[in-house]
Amino acid sequence: MQLKFGMSPISWTNDDLPQLGGDTSLETCLRETRLAGYSGSEMGGKFPKDSASLAKVLAEHDLQLVSGWFSGTLLDNTVENELERIKPQLELFASLYAPVIVYGETWETVQNRQDQPLMNKPVLAEADFPAYGERLTRVAEFCASQGVPLAFHHHMGTGVETEYELDLAMENTGEAVGLLVDTGHLLFAGGDILRVIEKYGHRINHFHAKDIRADILKTVDRGKDSFLDCVLRGVFTVPGDGMIDYGPIMKALADKKFEGWVIVEAEQDPALADPYEYACIGYQALEKAASNAGYTIVE
Repeated sequence: MQLKFGMSPISWTNDDLPQLGGDTSLETCLRETRLAGYSGSEMGGKFPKDSASLAKVLAEHDLQLVSGWFSGTLLDNTVENELERIKPQLELFASLYAPVIVYGETWETVQNRQDQPLMNKPVLAEADFPAYGERLTRVAEFCASQGVPLAFHHHMGTGVETEYELDLAMENTGEAVGLLVDTGHLLFAGGDILRVIEKYGHRINHFHAKDIRADILKTVDRGKDSFLDCVLRGVFTVPGDGMIDYGPIMKALADKKFEGWVIVEAEQDPALADPYEYACIGYQALEKAASNAGYTIVE
């Protein structure tokens, strides 16, 4: 079985916190991503938005476009309007053969609100999930028809944050809705990573490998701290530098025959955690865990 390793540009530049790496060039981000061994990159705010320019800058660094975030609004939007919103990004991704588009539900999200504590996240009633799931499935089916499958991202500060909320989302959506498992967000939300892989391994079509600093996590006050406050305090780091054991996780993915992209992602202050240094730490830790699980890492 094979895996490909990619990197998120958020370690170099955080679009929600411009003070973190705001002056770092895209060229630096891509050059160091490739130098650390990764063969792909997710998209960020500094990336060109037209196909020719984006293809050119990625080719200059021998990188593939792996995916990128789309801020979904289906909880407060029609399917028709959502499709109009997502089409331009789908067309861009399809033109560069990106394997998935990352879909996060951002209705009333507090993930990008430093003035809102984690406890103020939106809450969707259980009875509302069937209708939401039906709309999400229709959007995912359209994405698949355009050659770019949807990968649903559970995320801190959103209406689908906890394992319970993820269960409701998965139970009420069709097979077209793929799952992006993010180890850092799942652990932060109190979820069980191995249990989620066991339950939904057949629907996982993208994977974010981020780690958690246990000493920071235990100080989080969800009634006072915002998600961005936690980022600034360093709750996230790369695999190999936190509390998550990636050996069993890679073994669980292999048991489910997952093949595809694993993305190292860690929202950190680049002034405190050198992006290139941490990119190397993450790559080496994942390469060891994946190889021990029987994977071959390919470019």
